[in-house]
Amino acid sequence: MSDHPEFHSLRRAQRRFGIRATVLSVGGFLLYVLLSSFVPAVMNQPLFGRLTVGLTLGLGQFVIMGVTAWCYVRHMRTRVDPLARGLKSRLHETGSRRARTTAPPQGAGQPLRHGARGFRAW
Repeated sequence: MSDHPEFHSLRRAQRRFGIRATVLSVGGFLLYVLLSSFVPAVMNQPLFGRLTVGLTLGLGQFVIMGVTAWCYVRHMRTRVDPLARGLKSRLHETGSRRARTTAPPQGAGQPLRHGARGFRAW
C-alpha cells in the first residue's frame, strides 16, 4: 500500500497542512512569549480600561488555536478524506479480487470450539 501513488499524495496533503499549522500555532505562541520577555513595556500598553496589549495577544492564542482547528477540519474534509476514500475503495476492490481468485482453506467457515462449553472463536 505504501508504494501506491495515491497513498503518496495523501501523505503529501497531510504533511503540507501539518507543517503550515505547526508554524502558525508555534509561531504565534513563540511571538507572544518573546514579546512578553523582551518588550514588556509594549505588552503593558493599555487598550481599553484594564485590557492591555499583552492580555489581548494572550487571548488571541485561543483564536489562533480555534482557527487552526477549523482549518484542519476543513482541509481534511475537502482534500484528505476524498483521497483516503478513493484509496480505501481501490484497496478493497483489490482485496476482493484476490479473495475470489484464491480458494478457501479446508474447513473454512466452520466455527472453532474451545473447551467443554463450545465457545466460538471470533
